[in-house]
Order: sequence, then C-alpha cells, then structure tokens
Amino acid sequence: MPFYVLSILVQVGLVVHVIKTGRQTIWIWVLVLLPGVGALAYVAVELLPDLLRLRATRSAVRAMQRAVDPDRGLRHASATAAVSDTVVAKARLGAELARRGDYAAAAESYRAGLRGIYEHDPTPLLGLAESQFAAGDAAGARQSLDALITNNPDFKSADGHLLYARALEAEGNVFKAESEYRAVAAYYPGAEARVRHALLLKQTSRPGEARDALSDVLKTAELAPRHVRRAQAEWLAIAKRELGA
Repeated sequence: MPFYVLSILVQVGLVVHVIKTGRQTIWIWVLVLLPGVGALAYVAVELLPDLLRLRATRSAVRAMQRAVDPDRGLRHASATAAVSDTVVAKARLGAELARRGDYAAAAESYRAGLRGIYEHDPTPLLGLAESQFAAGDAAGARQSLDALITNNPDFKSADGHLLYARALEAEGNVFKAESEYRAVAAYYPGAEARVRHALLLKQTSRPGEARDALSDVLKTAELAPRHVRRAQAEWLAIAKRELGA
C-alpha cells in the first residue's frame, strides 16, 4: 500500500476517533490541515495518556485481585494448561508457579511445553532456566541457556545473559563467568550486572578493578534521574557498602 494512502487512512481514522470520543473539534482541523504532524500530536496529547492510564488501571486491578484472591492466577493458569496442552499455556502456568516461589514445579511446567516444533522456543527456555536457577540447579540453568543460545543465535536477552553469568559463577567456573559478566555489564540496563561483576572481581583477588567498577556505578547513578536511582537502590546500596562509602 502506498505511503500516502496509508497516511490518509490514518488521518480519517483519527478524525473518526475525535468525533466518536467527543474530543475538541479543533483536533479535526489539526489533523486535516497538518497531515503527519497533526496525527503525531493527537497521538501524543490524546491517545498516549489514555493508554498509560489504562495500563496503570489494569496493573492496579491485578494487584487488588492478587491481594483479595492470591490463588486466582494459579487456578486460572492451571485450568487453562489442563485443557490447552500448548507451549503458551504451560509457560503461563510456569510463570505463575515461579511468581509463587514454587520453582521446581515451574521448571516442570516450562519443560512440559518444550516439545515438537517448540522444543527450542527461546521464551519458555529462558523461563525454564530462570526457574532452575531459582530452585538451586545452576548446572541445569546453564544447560538450558546453552540450548537456547545454540538453537536461537539471534535471540537477545540482557536478563538471560546475566543469568548465564550467574549460573557459571554458581557452578564454580569463575573465569568464564567473569568474561560473561564483563560482556553483559557493558549493555545491561541497570546496575546489577556491573555490581555483580565487581563482586566477582573482588572475590578473584582483583580489588583494584572491583573498586573502579563500583565507583563507576555510583558516578553514573549521580547523573541519573531520581526514579532511576530509586529503581536501582538495592544495587547502589551494595556498591556503597563494598566501597565503605
């Protein structure tokens, strides 16, 4: 479909949305007279806030449901998995079991969905590895991640990469773990990977490198917005403690 045709269809759709939702009619003129720019403005000013409020409302509703009936999610996931023997249903049950701390059962649920054409599906494989590691099976987690990497070379997950480094460390393969920590710390969104890397450097008698890495974490945090520092509070506190700050 030509771009200009798509642009017109988007304009028409947004104009209809203005009329149906009773928004100010000035938006109709903006959309008609400023094609492209007007559509972007309408989405940013009118639609995006609504979407964000809807997401926040849904999150609040889910939190309330869990508080009132903490077993609701597990019952629904279990019932769905019982009648729908699919990788999606098994993965959802696995995620619910993991959320409740039943990591062994979560791993079994994830594993049950990994068969046939979905034997090497990366998302449930990652869920399986996370559950195995949380259950204390570092070797099993590393093997699941090896299978994920081998069969899905283009799959990218910063959390999966960090988990791989942690599994190697837990297995005692500190040399390879340090290499993986160094790689993931370069792009991981947050302080956890860099702090874990620094702790391993300290453990392997490289205190100077560890201090430099921790100092860099805190310097970076000073430039970050307040909400970012709040989100990273746990790891920043560990960095400060290790530096004696």
